[in-house]
Amino acid sequence: MSGHSKWANIQHRKGKQDKARGNLFTKIAREITIAAKLGDPNPDYNPRLRLAVTLAKKNSMPNDNIKKAIDRARGNEGANLEEIRYEGYAPNSVAVIVECLTDNRNRTATEVRTIFGKNGGSIGAENSVAFNFNRCGIIVYPKSKGTDEEIMELAINAGADDIESDEEYHTIITAVDKLHSVGNELNAKLGDPEKMELTFMPINTVQLTEEQGQSLESFIEKMEESDDVQNVYTNAEY
Repeated sequence: MSGHSKWANIQHRKGKQDKARGNLFTKIAREITIAAKLGDPNPDYNPRLRLAVTLAKKNSMPNDNIKKAIDRARGNEGANLEEIRYEGYAPNSVAVIVECLTDNRNRTATEVRTIFGKNGGSIGAENSVAFNFNRCGIIVYPKSKGTDEEIMELAINAGADDIESDEEYHTIITAVDKLHSVGNELNAKLGDPEKMELTFMPINTVQLTEEQGQSLESFIEKMEESDDVQNVYTNAEY
């Protein structure tokens, strides 16, 4: 599991489904609000908002919640939300990027720094680990949608940069500004993907043992429990 995203971790964490779902809805709603605030409140004309709304629907977020999140932006309630990125290392020298949305920079900085320090990590300066990641879009389909060759041909023709296939999934990689155009074309041919999102993909990875992987999962879980944390990415494989 290289390049963790909060959505996958929250969705698949057993024993905490109810709490995770409420936490997930809160984070998605905040992303919808900031996306609508920074761009057009109509998802048809705002790729970032469209992506957030798509994510909300895939996670069965009620339409009323989606509408309220957009309305908050229209009512200027999202004016104080600020995007901040933190970088550092988790245990076992795993590089970590933490994306936050906050209305209080000092509170978030203190909380994130504390989580790093209390869970075996160390926070770093800006760009201390970002050089080891590529910002890109990913679109994920199950293997049942086609052979490696078929999906690769469709993806490349749609404008994707690359595709990685394993025993379960096809992961199509795109430039940031092509995620939606590629996604729309593939959607017309293959239907809805299992995942479509912007991510940080590691250039070089750190291989962990199972025990080290469990330690990393604990670190990520603590980080994701913060209401201000939106995304957590690592360069670990295990």
